[in-house]
Amino acid sequence: MNEPIWIKSQIDGRYFINRESYEKIYPKPNQAYKSAARIESSKESGVVTMTAIELIQIFLDPVRYMNMFPTIVTKARTIEVVDTENFGGSVQLMYEKLHILSPLVGARDFFFIRCCRQLDPTTWTMVDVSFDNLREIQSGGPSQSWKFPSGCVIQDLGNGKSMVTWLEHVHVDDKTHTNRLYRDLVCGRQTFGAKRWIITLQRMSERHNFAMNANNHDFGGVIISLYLFLLVLGAPEGKQNVMQISQRMVKSFCEILSMGDRLDFPTSSEMTNSGVRVSFRKNEDMSQPKGLIVTAATSLWLPLSFDTVFNFFKDDKTRTQWDVLTNGNAVGELARIPTGYFPGNCISIIQPYVSKENNMLLLQETNIDPMGAFIIYAPIDLPAVTSIINGADTTQIPILPSGFIISPDGRLAADRDSNGISQTGSLLTVAFQILVSANNNNNSISKQQNMEAVATVHTLLSSTVQKIKVALDCTD
Repeated sequence: MNEPIWIKSQIDGRYFINRESYEKIYPKPNQAYKSAARIESSKESGVVTMTAIELIQIFLDPVRYMNMFPTIVTKARTIEVVDTENFGGSVQLMYEKLHILSPLVGARDFFFIRCCRQLDPTTWTMVDVSFDNLREIQSGGPSQSWKFPSGCVIQDLGNGKSMVTWLEHVHVDDKTHTNRLYRDLVCGRQTFGAKRWIITLQRMSERHNFAMNANNHDFGGVIISLYLFLLVLGAPEGKQNVMQISQRMVKSFCEILSMGDRLDFPTSSEMTNSGVRVSFRKNEDMSQPKGLIVTAATSLWLPLSFDTVFNFFKDDKTRTQWDVLTNGNAVGELARIPTGYFPGNCISIIQPYVSKENNMLLLQETNIDPMGAFIIYAPIDLPAVTSIINGADTTQIPILPSGFIISPDGRLAADRDSNGISQTGSLLTVAFQILVSANNNNNSISKQQNMEAVATVHTLLSSTVQKIKVALDCTD
Protein backbone atom coordinates (compact mmCIF):
# COMPACT_ATOMS: atom_id res chain seq x y z
CA MET A 1 0.00 0.00 0.00
CA ASN A 2 2.88 2.42 0.73
CA GLU A 3 6.68 2.64 0.54
CA PRO A 4 8.85 1.00 -0.66
CA ILE A 5 6.38 -0.23 -3.30
CA TRP A 6 4.74 3.14 -3.99
CA ILE A 7 6.64 6.38 -4.46
CA LYS A 8 5.48 9.90 -5.24
CA SER A 9 6.44 11.64 -8.47
CA GLN A 10 8.44 14.85 -8.05
CA ILE A 11 6.90 16.20 -11.27
CA ASP A 12 3.15 15.95 -10.81
CA GLY A 13 2.63 14.41 -7.35
CA ARG A 14 1.17 11.14 -8.64
CA TYR A 15 2.00 7.84 -6.96
CA PHE A 16 3.55 5.05 -9.03
CA ILE A 17 5.19 1.69 -8.38
CA ASN A 18 8.92 1.55 -7.75
CA ARG A 19 9.82 -1.26 -10.14
CA GLU A 20 13.02 -2.24 -8.36
CA SER A 21 11.33 -2.62 -4.96
CA TYR A 22 8.34 -4.40 -6.45
CA GLU A 23 10.37 -6.97 -8.36
CA LYS A 24 12.54 -7.72 -5.30
CA ILE A 25 9.45 -8.52 -3.26
CA TYR A 26 7.50 -10.21 -6.08
CA PRO A 27 10.08 -11.68 -8.49
CA LYS A 28 8.75 -13.08 -11.76
CA PRO A 29 11.53 -15.16 -13.33
CA ASN A 30 9.19 -16.67 -15.90
CA GLN A 31 7.83 -13.35 -17.14
CA ALA A 32 5.91 -14.16 -20.32
CA TYR A 33 4.75 -10.69 -21.25
CA LYS A 34 6.15 -8.68 -24.12
CA SER A 35 9.23 -6.68 -23.25
CA ALA A 36 7.82 -3.72 -25.22
CA ALA A 37 4.68 -3.55 -23.09
CA ARG A 38 4.11 -0.29 -21.23
CA ILE A 39 3.69 -0.42 -17.46
CA GLU A 40 0.97 1.72 -15.90
CA SER A 41 0.70 2.08 -12.13
CA SER A 42 -1.22 4.58 -10.03
CA LYS A 43 -2.75 5.05 -6.59
CA GLU A 44 -5.44 7.44 -5.38
CA SER A 45 -7.55 7.81 -2.22
CA GLY A 46 -10.85 9.52 -1.55
CA VAL A 47 -13.97 9.52 0.61
CA VAL A 48 -17.04 7.93 -1.00
CA THR A 49 -20.59 8.46 0.29
CA MET A 50 -21.44 4.76 0.54
CA THR A 51 -20.74 2.08 3.14
CA ALA A 52 -18.09 -0.59 2.59
CA ILE A 53 -20.65 -3.38 2.28
CA GLU A 54 -22.65 -1.37 -0.29
CA LEU A 55 -19.52 -0.93 -2.40
CA ILE A 56 -18.57 -4.62 -2.18
CA GLN A 57 -22.09 -5.64 -3.23
CA ILE A 58 -21.79 -3.37 -6.28
CA PHE A 59 -18.38 -4.79 -7.26
CA LEU A 60 -19.74 -8.35 -7.14
CA ASP A 61 -22.79 -7.56 -9.31
CA PRO A 62 -21.81 -6.95 -13.00
CA VAL A 63 -24.93 -4.89 -13.79
CA ARG A 64 -24.55 -2.60 -10.79
CA TYR A 65 -20.81 -2.44 -11.44
CA MET A 66 -21.42 -1.18 -15.01
CA ASN A 67 -24.00 1.32 -13.77
CA MET A 68 -21.57 2.66 -11.18
CA PHE A 69 -18.86 3.21 -13.82
CA PRO A 70 -20.78 3.98 -17.05
CA THR A 71 -17.96 6.15 -18.44
CA ILE A 72 -15.33 3.45 -17.88
CA VAL A 73 -16.90 -0.04 -18.04
CA THR A 74 -18.59 -0.86 -21.35
CA LYS A 75 -19.26 -4.53 -20.61
CA ALA A 76 -19.02 -6.76 -17.55
CA ARG A 77 -20.18 -10.24 -16.69
CA THR A 78 -19.51 -12.98 -14.16
CA ILE A 79 -18.31 -16.17 -15.82
CA GLU A 80 -18.15 -18.33 -12.72
CA VAL A 81 -18.46 -17.88 -8.97
CA VAL A 82 -15.51 -19.83 -7.60
CA ASP A 83 -16.07 -19.31 -3.89
CA THR A 84 -18.41 -17.37 -1.61
CA GLU A 85 -18.60 -17.08 2.14
CA ASN A 86 -21.64 -14.89 2.89
CA PHE A 87 -19.70 -11.68 2.20
CA GLY A 88 -16.89 -12.79 4.47
CA GLY A 89 -15.21 -13.31 1.15
CA SER A 90 -15.91 -14.06 -2.49
CA VAL A 91 -13.86 -15.21 -5.49
CA GLN A 92 -15.29 -15.05 -8.99
CA LEU A 93 -14.07 -15.21 -12.56
CA MET A 94 -15.20 -12.15 -14.55
CA TYR A 95 -14.88 -10.34 -17.86
CA GLU A 96 -14.86 -6.59 -18.44
CA LYS A 97 -14.28 -4.16 -21.30
CA LEU A 98 -12.91 -0.75 -20.39
CA HIS A 99 -12.79 2.29 -22.65
CA ILE A 100 -11.82 5.91 -23.04
CA LEU A 101 -14.68 8.03 -24.33
CA SER A 102 -13.34 8.49 -27.84
CA PRO A 103 -13.65 6.38 -31.00
CA LEU A 104 -9.93 6.99 -31.66
CA VAL A 105 -8.73 4.86 -28.72
CA GLY A 106 -9.19 1.12 -28.57
CA ALA A 107 -10.95 -0.54 -25.65
CA ARG A 108 -9.16 -2.78 -23.17
CA ASP A 109 -10.69 -6.07 -22.17
CA PHE A 110 -9.75 -8.42 -19.37
CA PHE A 111 -10.60 -11.89 -18.15
CA PHE A 112 -9.75 -11.71 -14.48
CA ILE A 113 -10.28 -13.15 -11.03
CA ARG A 114 -11.97 -10.80 -8.55
CA CYS A 115 -11.38 -11.56 -4.89
CA CYS A 116 -13.27 -9.67 -2.17
CA ARG A 117 -12.29 -10.19 1.45
CA GLN A 118 -13.22 -8.65 4.79
CA LEU A 119 -9.99 -8.05 6.71
CA ASP A 120 -11.57 -6.77 9.93
CA PRO A 121 -14.97 -5.35 11.03
CA THR A 122 -14.44 -2.10 9.09
CA THR A 123 -12.00 -2.99 6.29
CA TRP A 124 -12.56 -4.74 2.97
CA THR A 125 -10.39 -5.42 -0.06
CA MET A 126 -11.41 -5.95 -3.70
CA VAL A 127 -8.52 -7.30 -5.78
CA ASP A 128 -8.47 -8.18 -9.51
CA VAL A 129 -5.78 -10.11 -11.39
CA SER A 130 -5.78 -11.21 -15.04
CA PHE A 131 -6.53 -14.82 -15.94
CA ASP A 132 -5.52 -15.01 -19.59
CA ASN A 133 -5.73 -18.78 -20.04
CA LEU A 134 -9.48 -18.40 -20.44
CA ARG A 135 -9.03 -15.72 -23.09
CA GLU A 136 -6.85 -17.98 -25.21
CA ILE A 137 -9.48 -20.71 -25.02
CA GLN A 138 -12.36 -18.38 -25.92
CA SER A 139 -10.80 -16.05 -28.49
CA GLY A 140 -7.74 -17.89 -29.68
CA GLY A 141 -5.40 -14.99 -29.10
CA PRO A 142 -3.31 -13.36 -26.39
CA SER A 143 -4.36 -10.22 -24.57
CA GLN A 144 -3.02 -6.74 -25.26
CA SER A 145 -3.49 -5.77 -21.61
CA TRP A 146 -2.66 -7.64 -18.40
CA LYS A 147 -3.93 -6.69 -15.00
CA PHE A 148 -1.50 -7.37 -12.16
CA PRO A 149 -3.04 -7.28 -8.66
CA SER A 150 -5.18 -4.13 -8.76
CA GLY A 151 -8.29 -2.94 -6.97
CA CYS A 152 -9.10 -1.12 -3.77
CA VAL A 153 -9.02 -1.14 0.01
CA ILE A 154 -12.23 0.14 1.62
CA GLN A 155 -12.28 1.50 5.16
CA ASP A 156 -15.82 1.99 6.47
CA LEU A 157 -15.95 5.30 8.37
CA GLY A 158 -19.18 4.45 10.18
CA ASN A 159 -21.24 7.45 8.98
CA GLY A 160 -22.48 6.16 5.65
CA LYS A 161 -19.11 6.98 4.10
CA SER A 162 -15.96 5.03 3.26
CA MET A 163 -12.34 5.87 2.61
CA VAL A 164 -11.37 4.10 -0.61
CA THR A 165 -7.77 3.66 -1.76
CA TRP A 166 -7.64 2.53 -5.40
CA LEU A 167 -4.55 0.90 -6.95
CA GLU A 168 -3.96 0.11 -10.62
CA HIS A 169 -1.08 -1.95 -12.00
CA VAL A 170 -1.39 -2.88 -15.68
CA HIS A 171 0.93 -3.92 -18.51
CA VAL A 172 -0.32 -2.65 -21.88
CA ASP A 173 0.79 -3.33 -25.45
CA ASP A 174 -1.59 -1.01 -27.34
CA LYS A 175 0.91 1.29 -29.06
CA THR A 176 -0.34 0.24 -32.47
CA HIS A 177 -3.97 0.93 -31.59
CA THR A 178 -3.81 4.33 -29.93
CA ASN A 179 -4.43 7.42 -32.09
CA ARG A 180 -1.65 10.00 -31.74
CA LEU A 181 -4.12 12.67 -30.63
CA TYR A 182 -4.83 10.68 -27.46
CA ARG A 183 -1.42 9.14 -26.83
CA ASP A 184 -0.41 11.75 -24.25
CA LEU A 185 -3.79 11.42 -22.55
CA VAL A 186 -3.53 7.63 -22.30
CA CYS A 187 0.17 7.32 -21.46
CA GLY A 188 0.91 10.53 -19.65
CA ARG A 189 -2.23 11.22 -17.65
CA GLN A 190 -3.23 7.69 -16.67
CA THR A 191 -6.72 7.89 -18.15
CA PHE A 192 -7.31 4.29 -17.10
CA GLY A 193 -5.64 5.00 -13.77
CA ALA A 194 -6.69 5.09 -10.14
CA LYS A 195 -7.69 8.76 -10.08
CA ARG A 196 -10.32 8.22 -12.75
CA TRP A 197 -11.80 5.26 -10.84
CA ILE A 198 -11.91 7.19 -7.55
CA ILE A 199 -13.42 10.37 -9.02
CA THR A 200 -16.03 8.39 -10.97
CA LEU A 201 -16.88 6.38 -7.85
CA GLN A 202 -17.28 9.58 -5.82
CA ARG A 203 -19.39 11.24 -8.49
CA MET A 204 -21.70 8.26 -9.10
CA SER A 205 -22.19 7.55 -5.39
CA GLU A 206 -23.22 11.19 -5.01
CA ARG A 207 -25.66 10.79 -7.90
CA HIS A 208 -26.99 7.58 -6.34
CA ASN A 209 -27.66 9.35 -3.05
CA PHE A 210 -29.49 12.16 -4.84
CA ALA A 211 -31.64 9.56 -6.60
CA MET A 212 -32.41 7.72 -3.36
CA ASN A 213 -33.56 10.99 -1.79
CA ALA A 214 -35.48 12.11 -4.88
CA ASN A 215 -38.93 11.69 -3.34
CA ASN A 216 -38.07 13.84 -0.34
CA HIS A 217 -37.84 17.04 -2.38
CA ASP A 218 -39.82 18.89 -4.98
CA PHE A 219 -39.08 18.48 -8.67
CA GLY A 220 -35.65 20.04 -8.99
CA GLY A 221 -34.28 23.45 -8.26
CA VAL A 222 -35.85 25.23 -11.24
CA ILE A 223 -39.43 24.76 -12.41
CA ILE A 224 -40.77 26.91 -15.19
CA SER A 225 -43.59 24.72 -16.44
CA LEU A 226 -46.71 24.62 -14.26
CA TYR A 227 -47.88 21.62 -16.29
CA LEU A 228 -44.87 19.52 -15.31
CA PHE A 229 -45.12 20.69 -11.72
CA LEU A 230 -48.72 19.50 -11.47
CA LEU A 231 -47.76 16.16 -12.95
CA VAL A 232 -45.09 15.67 -10.31
CA LEU A 233 -47.49 16.51 -7.53
CA GLY A 234 -49.65 13.63 -8.74
CA ALA A 235 -46.75 11.13 -9.05
CA PRO A 236 -44.04 11.27 -6.35
CA GLU A 237 -41.95 8.67 -8.22
CA GLY A 238 -41.71 10.93 -11.28
CA LYS A 239 -38.35 12.40 -10.33
CA GLN A 240 -36.74 9.00 -9.79
CA ASN A 241 -38.11 7.84 -13.15
CA VAL A 242 -36.48 10.77 -14.90
CA MET A 243 -33.16 10.00 -13.19
CA GLN A 244 -33.40 6.34 -14.20
CA ILE A 245 -34.05 6.98 -17.88
CA SER A 246 -31.34 9.63 -17.95
CA GLN A 247 -28.83 7.18 -16.49
CA ARG A 248 -29.79 4.70 -19.21
CA MET A 249 -29.27 7.45 -21.78
CA VAL A 250 -25.77 8.21 -20.47
CA LYS A 251 -24.78 4.53 -20.37
CA SER A 252 -26.09 3.97 -23.90
CA PHE A 253 -24.16 6.96 -25.23
CA CYS A 254 -20.90 5.84 -23.62
CA GLU A 255 -21.30 2.38 -25.13
CA ILE A 256 -21.57 3.65 -28.72
CA LEU A 257 -18.15 5.29 -28.53
CA SER A 258 -16.52 1.84 -28.60
CA MET A 259 -17.78 0.85 -32.03
CA GLY A 260 -15.18 -1.57 -33.32
CA ASP A 261 -16.62 -4.84 -32.01
CA ARG A 262 -20.39 -4.40 -32.34
CA LEU A 263 -21.04 -3.89 -36.04
CA ASP A 264 -23.85 -5.70 -37.82
CA PHE A 265 -22.67 -5.26 -41.40
CA PRO A 266 -19.33 -6.18 -43.01
CA THR A 267 -18.73 -2.70 -44.47
CA SER A 268 -20.40 -0.74 -41.73
CA SER A 269 -17.42 0.95 -40.12
CA GLU A 270 -14.85 3.30 -41.54
CA MET A 271 -12.56 6.12 -40.59
CA THR A 272 -13.05 8.83 -43.20
CA ASN A 273 -10.26 11.10 -44.34
CA SER A 274 -11.60 13.79 -42.02
CA GLY A 275 -11.11 11.56 -38.96
CA VAL A 276 -14.80 10.71 -38.55
CA ARG A 277 -15.62 7.18 -37.39
CA VAL A 278 -18.91 5.86 -38.78
CA SER A 279 -20.78 2.69 -37.83
CA PHE A 280 -24.15 1.07 -38.48
CA ARG A 281 -26.20 -1.24 -36.35
CA LYS A 282 -29.63 -2.79 -36.70
CA ASN A 283 -31.43 -2.33 -33.41
CA GLU A 284 -34.15 -4.66 -32.15
CA ASP A 285 -33.92 -3.58 -28.51
CA MET A 286 -36.94 -1.66 -27.23
CA SER A 287 -34.66 0.68 -25.25
CA GLN A 288 -33.81 2.45 -28.53
CA PRO A 289 -35.79 3.11 -31.73
CA LYS A 290 -36.07 -0.08 -33.76
CA GLY A 291 -34.43 -0.05 -37.18
CA LEU A 292 -31.15 0.90 -38.77
CA ILE A 293 -29.11 3.38 -36.70
CA VAL A 294 -26.03 5.16 -37.99
CA THR A 295 -23.50 6.61 -35.56
CA ALA A 296 -20.73 9.09 -36.33
CA ALA A 297 -18.09 10.29 -33.91
CA THR A 298 -14.84 12.22 -33.98
CA SER A 299 -12.39 13.82 -31.57
CA LEU A 300 -10.49 17.09 -31.84
CA TRP A 301 -8.24 19.33 -29.78
CA LEU A 302 -9.35 22.79 -28.65
CA PRO A 303 -7.07 25.47 -27.14
CA LEU A 304 -9.47 26.03 -24.23
CA SER A 305 -9.78 24.50 -20.76
CA PHE A 306 -12.38 21.77 -20.51
CA ASP A 307 -14.53 23.72 -18.05
CA THR A 308 -14.69 26.64 -20.52
CA VAL A 309 -15.89 24.29 -23.26
CA PHE A 310 -18.39 22.69 -20.86
CA ASN A 311 -19.86 26.07 -19.91
CA PHE A 312 -20.32 26.88 -23.60
CA PHE A 313 -22.40 23.75 -24.21
CA LYS A 314 -24.27 24.09 -20.92
CA ASP A 315 -25.49 27.63 -21.69
CA ASP A 316 -29.00 27.67 -23.22
CA LYS A 317 -28.22 31.03 -24.83
CA THR A 318 -25.45 29.55 -27.00
CA ARG A 319 -27.25 26.33 -27.91
CA THR A 320 -28.57 27.72 -31.21
CA GLN A 321 -24.95 28.03 -32.35
CA TRP A 322 -24.46 24.25 -32.54
CA ASP A 323 -27.63 22.20 -31.97
CA VAL A 324 -29.36 21.19 -35.22
CA LEU A 325 -32.34 19.83 -33.28
CA THR A 326 -33.35 23.37 -32.31
CA ASN A 327 -33.40 24.53 -35.96
CA GLY A 328 -31.79 27.78 -34.90
CA ASN A 329 -34.52 28.57 -32.37
CA ALA A 330 -34.09 29.51 -28.73
CA VAL A 331 -34.67 26.92 -26.01
CA GLY A 332 -36.06 27.05 -22.50
CA GLU A 333 -35.49 24.78 -19.50
CA LEU A 334 -38.80 23.34 -18.31
CA ALA A 335 -37.35 21.49 -15.33
CA ARG A 336 -34.03 20.69 -13.70
CA ILE A 337 -33.11 17.86 -11.34
CA PRO A 338 -29.78 18.21 -9.49
CA THR A 339 -27.64 15.06 -9.48
CA GLY A 340 -24.91 16.50 -7.26
CA TYR A 341 -23.88 19.52 -5.26
CA PHE A 342 -22.09 21.26 -8.14
CA PRO A 343 -24.60 23.30 -10.23
CA GLY A 344 -23.34 21.81 -13.52
CA ASN A 345 -24.34 18.29 -12.45
CA CYS A 346 -28.01 17.97 -13.33
CA ILE A 347 -30.71 16.53 -15.57
CA SER A 348 -32.78 18.97 -17.61
CA ILE A 349 -35.92 18.81 -19.69
CA ILE A 350 -35.51 21.37 -22.46
CA GLN A 351 -38.05 22.73 -24.93
CA PRO A 352 -37.03 24.22 -28.29
CA TYR A 353 -39.26 27.19 -29.10
CA VAL A 354 -40.27 26.10 -32.60
CA SER A 355 -44.05 26.34 -32.52
CA LYS A 356 -46.90 25.81 -30.12
CA GLU A 357 -47.79 22.56 -31.89
CA ASN A 358 -44.29 21.14 -31.42
CA ASN A 359 -44.27 18.31 -28.87
CA MET A 360 -40.55 17.53 -29.09
CA LEU A 361 -38.53 18.04 -25.91
CA LEU A 362 -34.92 17.23 -25.07
CA LEU A 363 -33.81 15.12 -22.11
CA GLN A 364 -30.29 16.17 -21.16
CA GLU A 365 -27.78 15.21 -18.49
CA THR A 366 -24.66 17.27 -17.81
CA ASN A 367 -21.74 16.31 -15.61
CA ILE A 368 -18.40 17.85 -14.69
CA ASP A 369 -15.65 16.65 -12.36
CA PRO A 370 -11.84 17.05 -12.20
CA MET A 371 -11.34 14.39 -14.91
CA GLY A 372 -13.63 15.98 -17.49
CA ALA A 373 -17.22 16.67 -18.42
CA PHE A 374 -20.05 15.49 -20.65
CA ILE A 375 -23.27 16.82 -22.16
CA ILE A 376 -25.55 14.01 -23.36
CA TYR A 377 -29.05 14.58 -24.72
CA ALA A 378 -31.81 12.91 -26.71
CA PRO A 379 -35.09 14.01 -28.29
CA ILE A 380 -38.15 12.83 -26.43
CA ASP A 381 -41.78 13.75 -27.08
CA LEU A 382 -44.19 15.24 -24.58
CA PRO A 383 -46.37 12.10 -24.22
CA ALA A 384 -43.26 10.09 -23.30
CA VAL A 385 -42.24 12.68 -20.68
CA THR A 386 -45.77 12.62 -19.30
CA SER A 387 -45.73 8.83 -18.97
CA ILE A 388 -42.29 8.91 -17.30
CA ILE A 389 -43.41 11.44 -14.72
CA ASN A 390 -46.63 9.50 -14.12
CA GLY A 391 -44.64 6.40 -13.18
CA ALA A 392 -44.51 4.40 -16.43
CA ASP A 393 -41.87 1.73 -17.00
CA THR A 394 -38.91 3.70 -18.33
CA THR A 395 -37.39 0.61 -20.00
CA GLN A 396 -40.27 0.68 -22.50
CA ILE A 397 -39.41 4.17 -23.76
CA PRO A 398 -36.92 4.25 -26.66
CA ILE A 399 -34.24 6.90 -26.53
CA LEU A 400 -31.39 7.69 -28.94
CA PRO A 401 -28.72 9.91 -27.38
CA SER A 402 -26.06 12.15 -28.90
CA GLY A 403 -23.61 14.42 -27.13
CA PHE A 404 -20.14 15.60 -26.19
CA ILE A 405 -17.30 14.33 -24.02
CA ILE A 406 -14.72 16.91 -22.89
CA SER A 407 -11.40 15.85 -21.38
CA PRO A 408 -8.25 17.66 -20.21
CA ASP A 409 -5.62 17.35 -22.91
CA GLY A 410 -3.05 15.39 -20.91
CA ARG A 411 -0.54 18.14 -20.14
CA LEU A 412 1.64 17.86 -17.07
CA ALA A 413 0.81 19.34 -13.67
CA ALA A 414 2.89 22.45 -14.36
CA ASP A 415 0.32 23.44 -16.96
CA ARG A 416 -2.60 23.19 -14.50
CA ASP A 417 -4.18 25.46 -11.96
CA SER A 418 -4.60 24.74 -8.23
CA ASN A 419 -7.75 22.69 -8.90
CA GLY A 420 -5.96 20.40 -11.35
CA ILE A 421 -7.80 21.82 -14.37
CA SER A 422 -5.85 22.15 -17.60
CA GLN A 423 -5.40 25.72 -18.75
CA THR A 424 -3.78 24.77 -22.04
CA GLY A 425 -6.35 22.79 -23.94
CA SER A 426 -9.00 20.09 -24.04
CA LEU A 427 -10.02 17.12 -26.14
CA LEU A 428 -13.58 17.17 -27.44
CA THR A 429 -15.38 14.06 -28.66
CA VAL A 430 -18.59 14.62 -30.63
CA ALA A 431 -20.98 11.77 -31.43
CA PHE A 432 -24.36 11.75 -33.19
CA GLN A 433 -26.86 8.97 -33.78
CA ILE A 434 -29.57 8.98 -36.44
CA LEU A 435 -32.35 6.50 -37.16
CA VAL A 436 -32.08 6.15 -40.95
CA SER A 437 -34.52 3.31 -41.52
CA ALA A 438 -37.22 2.50 -38.97
CA ASN A 439 -38.24 -1.13 -38.45
CA ASN A 440 -35.90 -2.37 -41.15
CA ASN A 441 -36.46 -6.12 -41.33
CA ASN A 442 -33.90 -6.70 -44.06
CA ASN A 443 -30.77 -8.58 -43.18
CA SER A 444 -28.63 -6.47 -45.49
CA ILE A 445 -28.14 -2.87 -46.45
CA SER A 446 -27.57 -1.75 -50.02
CA LYS A 447 -24.43 0.07 -51.01
CA GLN A 448 -26.52 3.08 -51.98
CA GLN A 449 -28.22 3.19 -48.56
CA ASN A 450 -24.83 2.84 -46.91
CA MET A 451 -23.34 5.76 -48.85
CA GLU A 452 -26.39 8.01 -48.31
CA ALA A 453 -26.46 7.33 -44.57
CA VAL A 454 -22.73 7.95 -44.22
CA ALA A 455 -23.02 11.19 -46.19
CA THR A 456 -25.93 12.43 -44.08
CA VAL A 457 -24.41 11.82 -40.68
CA HIS A 458 -20.94 12.89 -41.82
CA THR A 459 -22.31 16.22 -43.04
CA LEU A 460 -24.22 16.70 -39.80
CA LEU A 461 -21.16 15.98 -37.67
CA SER A 462 -18.74 18.02 -39.75
CA SER A 463 -21.02 21.05 -39.91
CA THR A 464 -21.61 20.91 -36.16
CA VAL A 465 -17.86 20.72 -35.45
CA GLN A 466 -17.29 23.71 -37.71
CA LYS A 467 -20.03 25.69 -35.94
CA ILE A 468 -18.44 24.87 -32.57
CA LYS A 469 -15.03 26.04 -33.76
CA VAL A 470 -16.49 29.32 -35.04
CA ALA A 471 -18.48 29.93 -31.86
CA LEU A 472 -15.39 29.28 -29.69
CA ASP A 473 -13.12 31.25 -32.02
CA CYS A 474 -10.99 28.16 -32.66
CA THR A 475 -11.22 28.00 -36.46
CA ASP A 476 -7.42 27.90 -36.85
